[in-house]
Amino acid sequence: MTSDNIYRYIQIDDRSVTPKYQQLISSLLKAVESGGITTDYPLPSINELSYELDISRDTAEKAYRHLKQMGVIGSVPGKGYFIIKTDISQTIQVFLLFNKLSAHKKIIYDSMVSMLGEKAAIDFYIYNNDYGLFKQLLRNLKTDYTHCVIIPHFLEGGELAYQEINAIENAQLILLDKKIQGINRPFGAVYENFERDIFSALGEALPALQRYDTIKIIFPSYTYFPDEILKGFLHFCREYAFQYKVVANIKEETISKGEVYINLMEEDLVVLLDKIQQMQWQPGQDVGIISYNETPLKRFILNGITTISTDFKAMGEATARMIIDNQLSEVEVPFKLTLRPSL
Repeated sequence: MTSDNIYRYIQIDDRSVTPKYQQLISSLLKAVESGGITTDYPLPSINELSYELDISRDTAEKAYRHLKQMGVIGSVPGKGYFIIKTDISQTIQVFLLFNKLSAHKKIIYDSMVSMLGEKAAIDFYIYNNDYGLFKQLLRNLKTDYTHCVIIPHFLEGGELAYQEINAIENAQLILLDKKIQGINRPFGAVYENFERDIFSALGEALPALQRYDTIKIIFPSYTYFPDEILKGFLHFCREYAFQYKVVANIKEETISKGEVYINLMEEDLVVLLDKIQQMQWQPGQDVGIISYNETPLKRFILNGITTISTDFKAMGEATARMIIDNQLSEVEVPFKLTLRPSL
């Protein structure tokens, strides 16, 4: 019969973005590693797990299936599931904190998970650019993490984020996507140089851009995107004598032929495309479009939308490599221009 003690070792956090089946796997592996459960320890049935943890039966079944594939648990018809292997090592425990989940952030996450494989357990959280939630998650941080990977982007109130980050105990710190001032502890970074890279990427697009009169960047006043992007844009326009405008609200902007639009937010791209369609204009001829951050769909929309983007897969892989090697360093991942018919 299953011991009730098993539930002391299982932690399912509804706030975490980590799939619940992975949380269940991680909890059981930690229990095995710590010696809390040993060989032949009887595990709850799938129905019991589903009921006690308030998770779906499919979630419990998926976790057990993965653990069987790892050779950690076995099963006998009529007798249920039990531990068959205890010599496992999952010593890497990662706390992963993203500002939001988007198509390109998912690429980072997927590449990290793929490279780390079974070497690491990852607890994944999203704070939605909300500094209050960011602070709460860090202050409730467990002390058994080996690494904390943080993307520090805020809509407002993030000026003191460095204080919360400096207070993290024990875990190695890796800043992802951007560095921030005030960190006084050792840290690694996999980051973008926003100001220099957008300047360079627009320079690559110069022959196409010269067919247009004006370049407009859609940069909402309430955004988590760093001001360095705007600085690089303004530097480029002044350097090459382009007329330019910073558009805070594309919904209220009148668009004209001969203009190029650089959009940062996906929702602004939808509004822009709707306006162009209503005018029955042809992107790449009447107006130009450059979109920030590559996603798979941008290869196909309007026969292809030109993008300025970092290599998100490379960012995830560089972060995972730093974790595996346990060596903190700084890795700058440059932007890449992908020219398509929208320009």
